[in-house]
Amino acid sequence: TGYYGDGLNAIIVFAACFLPDSSQTDYNYIMENLFLYVISTLELMVAEDYMIVYLNGATPRRRMPGLGWMKKCYQMIDRRLRKNLKSFIVVHPSWFIRTILAVTRPFISSKFSSKIQYVNTLAELREMIPMEYVQIPDSIVK
Repeated sequence: TGYYGDGLNAIIVFAACFLPDSSQTDYNYIMENLFLYVISTLELMVAEDYMIVYLNGATPRRRMPGLGWMKKCYQMIDRRLRKNLKSFIVVHPSWFIRTILAVTRPFISSKFSSKIQYVNTLAELREMIPMEYVQIPDSIVK
């Protein structure tokens, strides 16, 4: 997590490779609490515009969040947070994540859909955002 611009614009980074394995018995409980933690953190951090960088690289399918969870997250996000999100950047998108985002389009607003961007390499990401504020885990860099 970092800031860009005049200091009020947040860059939020999610590394999917660190999400819990879906085979865990308490997976739904963990994911629900993780989401609540993320939302409460966003509400504290986001004063103005912000962007989310979703690092999908080095993530086995069993660690990727499912369609139902993503839909529920979107529905629970406060209108102000949805409005202030300037871009949702997916780095190293797999066919699975592209499919999930394509399937969710009917459930989300066209404004939100237009904020989704796919980036295939970290070099492309560097061209879009100031990387001095973004911590990329070694497993993704490799």
